[in-house]
Amino acid sequence: MKQYHIGFSREDLGDVPPRLAFLSGDRNRTRSIAESYLQGARPLAVNRGLDSYLGFLSDGSPVLCATSGMGAPSLSIVANELVQVGINQIVRIGTCGSIQPYIRTGSIVISQASLCRQGAANDIAPIEYPAAADPFLTVALVRAAESLGIDYHLGITASVDTFYEGQERSESSANPHLLRRLRGITEEYRNLRILNYEMESGTLFKMAGVYGFAAACVCAVVADRVEAETVVVEEKEKAVERAIRTAIEAVEELGIRN
Repeated sequence: MKQYHIGFSREDLGDVPPRLAFLSGDRNRTRSIAESYLQGARPLAVNRGLDSYLGFLSDGSPVLCATSGMGAPSLSIVANELVQVGINQIVRIGTCGSIQPYIRTGSIVISQASLCRQGAANDIAPIEYPAAADPFLTVALVRAAESLGIDYHLGITASVDTFYEGQERSESSANPHLLRRLRGITEEYRNLRILNYEMESGTLFKMAGVYGFAAACVCAVVADRVEAETVVVEEKEKAVERAIRTAIEAVEELGIRN
């Protein structure tokens, strides 16, 4: 039976189905990964903006490229259905904003764990449940970045529900009136040595712990929140390319677990 949201079934994946999925919020990034970095890629489904592709690594291993949409609620649906079709490893390839002065746009952040401030995750596990990345996939991402000579940072990510209020944006937002609990929160997180803001990894990591799959996250840094609230568009393409290359190299070197 085809999964309602992602639009394909386990039977659509062939005789040797993939066990690993590269997951991106942007369907254009999903298509780019499939068409530019995988071999023999073909569309699986174009459904509700959650486009998916089946392709192969250089060693012939099948992998999925899937789209989560923006934010944790959408990701939680997609991740759930990916597990139902047999996926047991998910590597999120996303974008983020840095909150540390030494992390510049164009670099990448590899999340070892997330501070999870997300309502979707609270439906899956208690607030206190750890949002931790798989250590083997995470180390593989680090080694891949080092091998490729890519500027990377490893640490804790703040994973929040909203792009504007939740990440303390007021100057670039339609709503300049932040709640008291959000005023100064970026500085608090900076003092906690948190590296970046994004919107999906916390729920992904909690789902991985509860469901029993392995998850990791690598994000391209496209905003320097120490300097400004806005995305540095001219840096985005190169930064995203670095994150994709890191993820592909990591999986090819580590191999796919059955």
